[in-house]
Amino acid sequence: MDTPERAGLDPTELRHLVRDVRTLTRGPRPWTAGLVLVAGRGPVIAVEEAAGWAVRYSSYDEKTDTGVELPPGDRRPMTVDTPFDLASLTKLFTAVAAVQQLERGTLGIDARVGAYLPEFRAASAHDITVRQLLMHTSGLRPELPLCDCPDDAARLALLRAEAPSSPPGEYVYSDLNPLLLQHVLERVTGRTLDVLVRDGITRPLGMTATSFGPCAGAAATEDQRRPWGKADRGMLRGVVHDENAWALGGVAGHAGLFSTAHDLAIFCRTLLAGGSYGPARILGPDLVELMLTPPGLGFAVDQPWFMGALAGRGAAGHTGFTGTSLVLDPATDTFLVLLANTVHPRRRAPDSAPRAEAGTRLARAVRGA
Repeated sequence: MDTPERAGLDPTELRHLVRDVRTLTRGPRPWTAGLVLVAGRGPVIAVEEAAGWAVRYSSYDEKTDTGVELPPGDRRPMTVDTPFDLASLTKLFTAVAAVQQLERGTLGIDARVGAYLPEFRAASAHDITVRQLLMHTSGLRPELPLCDCPDDAARLALLRAEAPSSPPGEYVYSDLNPLLLQHVLERVTGRTLDVLVRDGITRPLGMTATSFGPCAGAAATEDQRRPWGKADRGMLRGVVHDENAWALGGVAGHAGLFSTAHDLAIFCRTLLAGGSYGPARILGPDLVELMLTPPGLGFAVDQPWFMGALAGRGAAGHTGFTGTSLVLDPATDTFLVLLANTVHPRRRAPDSAPRAEAGTRLARAVRGA
């Protein structure tokens, strides 16, 4: 880690940022059990902070609506090297893997899914395109109960038969889009998604802590039980939280990756640098610009609800259900990674206000430098 001054950031604002995020782990009902924050500008990491607990609870007590705390000696403190279940941040890696195939000419941005997957009858009949999958404009509904299917054959049959539930072109955020994209990528390359991500992104960038699970030492997520969950799996740690990704074996286009804040900072810095990091190049600058230009391909662009004041000039990023988020801002060459296990000990209504406040703090640090 370097200094805020070397990054061209206001050290006072960054001290406020660290103070603010530390408070998120305190109290009887904290926003999150634990978190890791990494922020910087260009090639410089100016903030790297861990707070709270990677593992705090053994279970969730429905009667008292509280977590059952582990004895102090059995808890695991959060460290800057703690891996997290990235949840929907996985979608960004699926998107980059897809754009890599666009660059190589093996995939067409406006090609119909049916051209690659004719057995996906509903997608073929409705002329769903690769671009629509990347932009969440295919019309597919948010999710399917894949975890309730008896086997892989039934899950695949359900996905193949799923038709759009809203008009194509209309934005509907859906896990089904990256799931279909995964099948397209695996068909055109002959390789599985985990191999594509490893060989095309994480290995060349030296992201050694990033992979599909299981992941030893990861921050705990949820005491997953019905009725709030879709499966009865108990307290989860190191295995994917998302029930559909779990049913699919842990490798899915929408969820399944584990990573650290430091590795995600490398990912952000690579994209801010036009697709290169050190000697590695994973995309050309024109393809990176295509991904990050509003409304974005795979990335959400200028969303103040989780970016705060970073939004407005082309900031791009994503959030994950387990409490993860990242934002990169090409206009100021800044990045913010905030990983939290907000679903530990159980999921609650999403609250991205702290993420937005962190983004606003970083934006002020740029302006105040």
